[in-house]
Amino acid sequence: MSVPATVDPAHRVPERPVRPRMVGRDDGLVLVGSAASGMSLVWVVYERLLPLSGPVGFWLLSYVAFLAIYRSVVRSTHGALAARDRVMAVVVTSGALGLAAPLTLIILFVFSKGIGALVKPAFFTQTLAKVGPLSPEDQGGAQHAIVGTLEQLGLTVAVSAPLGVATAVFLNEVGGRLARPVRTIVDAMSGVPSIVAGLFVYSLLIRTLGWSFSGFAASLALAMLMLPSVTRTTEEVLRLVPGGLRESALALGAPEWRATLQVVLPTVRAGVVTAVILGMARAVGETAPLIMTSFNSSVMNWNPFSGPQSSLPIYVYRLVGNSDPGQVRRAWAGALALIVLVLGLFTMARWVGGAPQRRERRRQRRQAPAPAPASAAAAPASTSAAAAPAPTVDLTRTDHPGGPQ
Repeated sequence: MSVPATVDPAHRVPERPVRPRMVGRDDGLVLVGSAASGMSLVWVVYERLLPLSGPVGFWLLSYVAFLAIYRSVVRSTHGALAARDRVMAVVVTSGALGLAAPLTLIILFVFSKGIGALVKPAFFTQTLAKVGPLSPEDQGGAQHAIVGTLEQLGLTVAVSAPLGVATAVFLNEVGGRLARPVRTIVDAMSGVPSIVAGLFVYSLLIRTLGWSFSGFAASLALAMLMLPSVTRTTEEVLRLVPGGLRESALALGAPEWRATLQVVLPTVRAGVVTAVILGMARAVGETAPLIMTSFNSSVMNWNPFSGPQSSLPIYVYRLVGNSDPGQVRRAWAGALALIVLVLGLFTMARWVGGAPQRRERRRQRRQAPAPAPASAAAAPASTSAAAAPAPTVDLTRTDHPGGPQ
């Protein structure tokens, strides 16, 4: 009785997954041809046959004609389902490119205006204390504004991060009668204009209590803007914690506060850090609250609790309207530095948020079985089957239970 040859699962060639949206060279040519056909058709009708003109209408009609032609071509070659799928893919991709285009243009424009002054060492090592209309461009910088921004941002995080995380824990873990009004207040604070936060701090602390303009007053105004962002993001992260973790901790006899501190929060540590970083990116570029709280200063002020203190948004706001071309170039350099800071914070948030997934992938790679040697994989299955044939049973014998009785 012959035994069919079997293939070891470790030596089996993995199957390639099928991608429904995989686009080949012919599909790319169809896409380009449909776009060219749509533009040509609209140019003939829009510019020659009809008394119309204008770039906005031309591009809008060209896009509609492109979608119609592309759908017809794909429908005739791949069917109606593929046509709907690819048209929607084109629409979604176009929307993503439309959102990314303004941001890219802004970054490129600010980069072209400010890179000349930003690369000079004086921008990071000098202040505007001794800069006048006749000063050369290599004299004066934004050292005082950079220091002020970092100090104010640090104080803002020190105030808003603990309050935001504690509020999110209360809303998600504790609840009760106060949860609804607290959530309503947080939602209302999310829509408060930044200048209102500055006016509140100015009216309460500076005008009423007699505080002076300072970086700490500015950080309190920024904390009012950062607090709802941290609270809402942290609350959403806490909702992702499986209920089984809480139940297991409580079943082991841990009180609720210890289960929250030692089980729930460590589980979402990366998400909480991401929420704080996103809140920092939200607050670092605000200008209106700083005008009425920290005011402005052209000299270095290392003490954020006493005296006016400059920052990068105020630095840009004060210099961009100056009649001196050198000061305007310094303002563009400050704007570029601010953009780099914000993009760096967003990049850090993405990196921290993806840390658990990276750790899980590394763990899976470590636990994956080692690949078989090439010589063993090349050996035919028939050889292994012949070397170890399967046992056969003679059913004609009567001295074993399987034979006829």
